[in-house]
Amino acid sequence: MNNLQSIEVQILNAFVENNQGGNPAGVVMDVDDLTHDQKLAIAAQVGLSETAFVSKSETADFKLDFFTPNRQIAHCGHATIATFSYLSQLGKIKQVNTSKETIDGRREIKMVGDLAFMEQTAPTYTQISAAKKEIVLQSLDLKESDLLPNAPILVVNTGNSFLLIPVKNTNILKEVQPNFDLISQISEEFDLIGYYIFTSEHKDAEKDVQTRMFAPRYGIEEEAGTGMAAGPLACYLYDVLNIRQQRFLIAQGQWMMVPSPSLIVVDLTLEDEKIVGLMAGGKGKRNLVKVVRI
Repeated sequence: MNNLQSIEVQILNAFVENNQGGNPAGVVMDVDDLTHDQKLAIAAQVGLSETAFVSKSETADFKLDFFTPNRQIAHCGHATIATFSYLSQLGKIKQVNTSKETIDGRREIKMVGDLAFMEQTAPTYTQISAAKKEIVLQSLDLKESDLLPNAPILVVNTGNSFLLIPVKNTNILKEVQPNFDLISQISEEFDLIGYYIFTSEHKDAEKDVQTRMFAPRYGIEEEAGTGMAAGPLACYLYDVLNIRQQRFLIAQGQWMMVPSPSLIVVDLTLEDEKIVGLMAGGKGKRNLVKVVRI
């Protein structure tokens, strides 16, 4: 027992709205000497959907490694927002433009007042077959008539892949019954982080869409705020649904078992009306400190 190392984990809620709700993420500073297995063990003990580990970088201002309770992932939106909000609170960021290095390369970060925005890449779109669509509907206990007409189910990637599923209204979104085994099966086949289900038919006029995110393949049944899914969704709204605006306000987390409403802001970068990049962001609020031993 004396050989165990104590690790301090900051817990911050990212994508908070009016300083409430949000998606909790762990942030561990100065991890240059920790191994991959040690980071995974810490993330498993923290038990949140993602924990970010911050170390020195030779190619960016900070190096970030992201771990779910059961594996490493290339990018994580809410853990990025949590990390850079915390770095700003510590006084380690004094400029508007900063950057992160991940296992998938360098990404730009922008600080705008209390908000942190992270760079994502231009979208790619992949269709699924009619047979796979039937399994997707089965995995959510949905019918074809529940889907938004003329709005295909697509795999969209702006750094991570998500399956985007448009439904007609918030009542359908609220009543979705996820079959996590089937969602994991589809997610494995298409190398997805998870499903992002959404509707633009809702009562909150200040938001563009309401969403839910399921990622059982990564040990996440449902998540309160997913920046890396909000980016693909904003691109889908612009390219597929032809909603021609550059900023989208995306709400998530309202219908979790324990509701935690979140707000994600996505700004598209356009050239000749084509998406060439985007920034997704929000506000992070420090919550508590947790100590784990490895």
